[in-house]
Amino acid sequence: MKNFFEGIASFSENTLLAPFESLRETELTSWFLANGMNWLFMIVGAAAMIYWVLQLKKFNDNNEESKEVTAHSYL
Repeated sequence: MKNFFEGIASFSENTLLAPFESLRETELTSWFLANGMNWLFMIVGAAAMIYWVLQLKKFNDNNEESKEVTAHSYL
């Protein structure tokens, strides 16, 4: 079993995480390139939040949400 898990670790480190290793090495030359994944995640998160807020506003404007006190069973 030990060889099995060491094989998974080796595959993960040498194959799956190789692009991130190359990004780490470019940190000395370009800060923006090294942090490209962070910027990508921030852009995707901001776009998801904007979409979510716009959907909430759309449902609120259409009065589709029940705002009675007894609308939820836990209230």
